[in-house]
Amino acid sequence: MSSTPRAESVESMQQLCVAWRAMVEDHAPDADVRDLPGVAVRWGGSAFSFWNCVTLTDEAVGVDLMRRRLDKAAGIMRAKTHPGFLWVFEDLLDAEARPALGAAAEAAGFQYAFGGIGMAGDLLPIPEPHHPDLAFVRVSTDEHLQAYADLQARAYGLPVEDCRGGLAGSVLWKSKMHAYLALHGDTPVACAATLPVQGRLFVAFVATDPQWQRRGYGETVTRKALYEGARTTGLTRATLHATEAGAPVYPRIGFTANTPIHFYTLKD
Repeated sequence: MSSTPRAESVESMQQLCVAWRAMVEDHAPDADVRDLPGVAVRWGGSAFSFWNCVTLTDEAVGVDLMRRRLDKAAGIMRAKTHPGFLWVFEDLLDAEARPALGAAAEAAGFQYAFGGIGMAGDLLPIPEPHHPDLAFVRVSTDEHLQAYADLQARAYGLPVEDCRGGLAGSVLWKSKMHAYLALHGDTPVACAATLPVQGRLFVAFVATDPQWQRRGYGETVTRKALYEGARTTGLTRATLHATEAGAPVYPRIGFTANTPIHFYTLKD
């Protein structure tokens, strides 16, 4: 018997689809952006693999339909030049489909990459954040974008040139997004961004240089991006997709978890 997915889980998936449309089209105006039955394509054709995204969008989907959607997603991704990620929001699957996901994904040609968690909260406004070690600068120049990209590369073990190419020349990141670098002296050590998405602030691409972790820098710069975004827009609800490693930070800000997220890549 199918279960009804929680509204927050549907919200989490929809936030991805809308936010990634904006960011992918900013990166590549000719991006492959399609909403197919049960499958959303947000594919920038970028060497920065996070800009290449396919996600399943059905609600309370059963095993047979899940398998068909996975096959469809795999076919789309095989036709692309650059690798990317399939996102699956676990709570959009019914009770029978959830335990069958791993085997079904493997049968479709996917391999598990990593896990994440959707989170949200009616937590804004928050107090203006301060940290004795840090100063903040809003991303507004190409040099800032490069520093932001370099932090992504170091934090997630990605090629520097791929990350730089993913953000280079962005208009969105220098205008509509509240993207911030945290500076220790003159050194960028952490970063976070928020983007208004359907009446919410969507938190994106939080990263801390591994050499500077466990000092509260990532949390503080996330608070800065939320504070400035809320101050400008008046929005009171925020959403994000956390990695499993980063997830413990966000409840301290006021976020609560809604759905596990499974990330897959195509098998070699």
